[in-house]
Amino acid sequence: MTDVLDDLQWRGLIALSTDLDALRAELARGPITYYCGFDPTAPSLHVGNLVQILTVRRLQLAGNKPLALVGGATGLIGDPRPESERTLNSRETVAGWVDRIRGQIEPFLDFDGPNAAQMVNNLDWTEGLMALDFLRDIGKHFRVNKMIAKEAVSARLNSDAGISYTEFSYQILQGMDFLELFRRYGCRLQTGGSDQWGNLTAGTDLIRRVTGESGHLLATPLITNAAGEKFGKSTGGGGLWLDPEMTSPYAWYQYFVNAEDAMVGQLLRIFTFLDREEILALEKETAERPAARIAQRRLAEEVTRLVHGEEETRAVIEASKALFGRGDLAALPPTTLRAALAEAGVTAFPGALPPVTDLFKEAGLASSRGDARRTITEGGAYINNVRVTDAEGAVPEDALLHGRWLVLRRGKKTIAGVELVR
Repeated sequence: MTDVLDDLQWRGLIALSTDLDALRAELARGPITYYCGFDPTAPSLHVGNLVQILTVRRLQLAGNKPLALVGGATGLIGDPRPESERTLNSRETVAGWVDRIRGQIEPFLDFDGPNAAQMVNNLDWTEGLMALDFLRDIGKHFRVNKMIAKEAVSARLNSDAGISYTEFSYQILQGMDFLELFRRYGCRLQTGGSDQWGNLTAGTDLIRRVTGESGHLLATPLITNAAGEKFGKSTGGGGLWLDPEMTSPYAWYQYFVNAEDAMVGQLLRIFTFLDREEILALEKETAERPAARIAQRRLAEEVTRLVHGEEETRAVIEASKALFGRGDLAALPPTTLRAALAEAGVTAFPGALPPVTDLFKEAGLASSRGDARRTITEGGAYINNVRVTDAEGAVPEDALLHGRWLVLRRGKKTIAGVELVR
């Protein structure tokens, strides 16, 4: 049981904790029940939430019992953001997002056996709670001076936006969740992100004040790139989402394939279940042969398989190969091809395709028709992985992939898509 803490530490997944020695002692006595909460403030979870889901999974694999909480109540409010108030979503919207997010979490957990996971919703114990009972039974245990010292709250208090009583009360609701799960299920541990530490400690403080007992907390670190940007935020869709309609499996795969060399070891530790020996071997390979990007490809394959399954993973790997001349473009499913070209950039032509030189110029692969002509003459232009030899020639319509797309390539690595819109 205690080995899991050593593994979490080695993987860099413990940024903050209450008392690791006390938690280790409790784990040594046998399995514990623990929980992690996810708020439906968007229609999908993102890569930051995946860190939490996989941490929950690791603890379950070690024999502990997980409670995965999707906050139908807290999702109606949302935790305070540092910069401004959240827009409150309707009850119907939040209820729909609860179902979607449950569906994203459930495949990662085991719901059978002695340590079977359980999904819970904090709306179950808040919806019928009277305001007076909430203030008398829960609110009286919170001290305003401590509440305003929380990082997220203090940031807002010192901003022009200020903070509403609604968002200010969020930490009380989250604290009540831990108390309720402690009472109902004997839950002893809460996990979450380090940016949520103020909300996490609200629960342990409340349990101590109400029952005199102690709970445990583990917080994972915030993952940032070398520039200090939050991991997964620099994507075109505003984030790296688990929903394939919001971030395609191809875009998901490519994001991890393009991971910085300096980060790939950390990402392998956090986002995969590869063992220590294999990860260390991949890190060594990266140090010795960085251009081969072996660790990045293994990382992307493992994480895509976890989130999108084996079939989608095979499809995006084949697409990645085919786009760069190492596979059959015509064999790619239309959805995978469209997603891959969307990442590269697609230029639409209504009605008919122009001559080849104009195609390369308009698609952004040449600065001018003359530049396009020189590229073709020098043998560096390809359409659907076939070298172009006639600069002024027309592209026959039967060359269109699925009757609609072309893949243009300049040299080995520069790609653009063309779509014929009829």
